[in-house]
Amino acid sequence: MFEIGNSLREARLRQGLDFPELEQGTKIRGKYLRALEDEQFDVLPAQTYVKGFLRSYAEYLGLDGQLYVDEYNSRFVVGEEEPQSRPRRSVPPSRGVQVQSRVVLLTLLGIAAVTALVIVAWTRGEPPSATPVGLGTSKSPTHQSQAPTVQPVQVRLLVKASRGPCWLQVHKTSATGPILFQGTLDQGQKQLFTARKLWITLDRPENLVTILNGHTRRLPVGGVKTLTVTPRGIRPAV
Repeated sequence: MFEIGNSLREARLRQGLDFPELEQGTKIRGKYLRALEDEQFDVLPAQTYVKGFLRSYAEYLGLDGQLYVDEYNSRFVVGEEEPQSRPRRSVPPSRGVQVQSRVVLLTLLGIAAVTALVIVAWTRGEPPSATPVGLGTSKSPTHQSQAPTVQPVQVRLLVKASRGPCWLQVHKTSATGPILFQGTLDQGQKQLFTARKLWITLDRPENLVTILNGHTRRLPVGGVKTLTVTPRGIRPAV
């Protein structure tokens, strides 16, 4: 068991993200993101919204969204009610009563069929309701005796020039992969990169602060550096 709200808040603060930026990136209203961090799940319209928003927010922060949904299911979702016991079977009615009952049953079925047709004709022209942004299918809840290990699913690297300017070139996947960024970050500027793997060349690593999947990482200093970034860490390129 782990605290859902505190874990989300710590990941957000480590990456220096604020709610307006998160609202734009996740397409989820800021008040719902705050409610998730405060574990005020009754603010959201329904449990389906909670699970969908929780999954989307966690994955946007570079976390495993399914672990958060499972934790929510195990702590807050109430199990289904037990089915009602079947009524005792009564003594079979006489033949005359059976015929009369069949007539009543057929009449009720006819009324139900006409009512269903009217409802279908009335509602057929209405557009289907849009699926809320951030919702996804959720697996059945699992109960865990120990706190889960939250593993990032991809590289989410926040780079900020906090001590001075730094030139860098960022490739996706490999040194020959698509260029995500090339230029100089002036002091105070920052960039966010997401991919399964990054290949970075930079000239003044001592001027940068890097946050990899919510954790601050130190870069080797001195001269031009070429580094590879994976979910496990930042290492010199071989």
